[in-house]
Amino acid sequence: MRPMVGTPGTDFTIEDVRGVFPKEIEITPLERPVDATVRVPGSKSITNRALIVAALADGTSRIENPLFADDPYWLMASLAQLGFAINVDREANIITVIGQRGIIPKSEARVFVGNAGTVARFLPPVLALGEGVYRVDGTARMRARPVGDLVEALRGLGVGVGYAMEEGKFPIEVRGGGIKGGAVGVRGTKSSQFLSGLLMAAPYARDVVALEVEGGLVSRPYVGMTLGVMRKFGAEVEERCERFVVSPGYYEAREEYLVEPDASGASYFLAAAAVTGGRVKVDGLGASSVQGDLAFVEVLEEMGCEVEIGPDHVEVRGPRKGLRGIVWDMNDISDTMITLAAIAPFASSPTVINNVAHTRAQETDRVAAVAKELTRLGVRVEEHQDGLTVTPGPVRPGMVHTYDDHRMAMAFSLLGLVVPGIRIQNPSCVTKTLPDYFERLEALH
Repeated sequence: MRPMVGTPGTDFTIEDVRGVFPKEIEITPLERPVDATVRVPGSKSITNRALIVAALADGTSRIENPLFADDPYWLMASLAQLGFAINVDREANIITVIGQRGIIPKSEARVFVGNAGTVARFLPPVLALGEGVYRVDGTARMRARPVGDLVEALRGLGVGVGYAMEEGKFPIEVRGGGIKGGAVGVRGTKSSQFLSGLLMAAPYARDVVALEVEGGLVSRPYVGMTLGVMRKFGAEVEERCERFVVSPGYYEAREEYLVEPDASGASYFLAAAAVTGGRVKVDGLGASSVQGDLAFVEVLEEMGCEVEIGPDHVEVRGPRKGLRGIVWDMNDISDTMITLAAIAPFASSPTVINNVAHTRAQETDRVAAVAKELTRLGVRVEEHQDGLTVTPGPVRPGMVHTYDDHRMAMAFSLLGLVVPGIRIQNPSCVTKTLPDYFERLEALH
């Protein structure tokens, strides 16, 4: 078992997940409809939630089938830098975390979170439980991503937190001393991660915490995922519509906590079945999944695919006569929005994607990026403030710019399964969530 010592460049390094990539990759078209059974790595979203909760728990937890990629790396590096003992066993696919029952071992630290949104939004409420001053910073893109709604909610709970440079932006500084508790409003129109971060730290507040969602909540299923992880570790959360109430207590360590396969990552392989008229089965992901992105199969079903969801598998069979266009609100499953956009050119009628304005503030402005890259490939696209209309038509060969966004790279690679000459620029960006994605894609041949 290899110890995770704490900062990038030590025993478990970022190179362990990144490997070596060329500057671009050309996708090889499939000669026939895909017919495959695949497994995808553990969910990034569940892995990072489990790591946070395990660090706050009382005792030692073993997280099985975690995702080893950029985002979990930055979280493990940050936790270790804060003094938590984390052991990584890549061969056994296990991470062991020694929880400190709500105590932050180091009284001050500067943590770097890369461009990992979950890490940047989950850590500040946890750092409020410490005793000193903690600074959270990230890449240039992370400094452009919103954090103001989280800061305001923390202040409402009695936490001292401020901006180290520009108002409303990272880096931020959190002054420990605990979370007072009480009732506070949390805006959820830009990200559900603010609410999730507050929820996970809430059991260690001095008083009951009541979080009231204001202005609506994007990506709602991710909050359900957060509550599921919290409850697995023994927390009690009362949920009433847009109000979440957490009583003081502590998390109990788990000897075994199994992370289910990543539904967002599975979407690309399921979409490959849709776009080629073939069949893909994903093992380990089924009806009991807590991940909202599994609902992407409903999108594919509406486009004409046959879908089967079993207890521990999901299977998609693409239509023989081709896909049909749809109108769909992607707000709850916006991580799969680009996947839908990438297969929309092959439908028989236009596809309209609605209610994803919040994706403009993610790894890149995803609405604008999708419109620009589809247009580059000869597809007619109309960009709206909160979505896109994609009109079917011929796709020409070309280079896809990824904007250092893993989902752009993975989704647009699907075009190359059908159209010769599709090249993906900067393919290394997939290490954010699925480092061996292109090897898995090639295996479909």
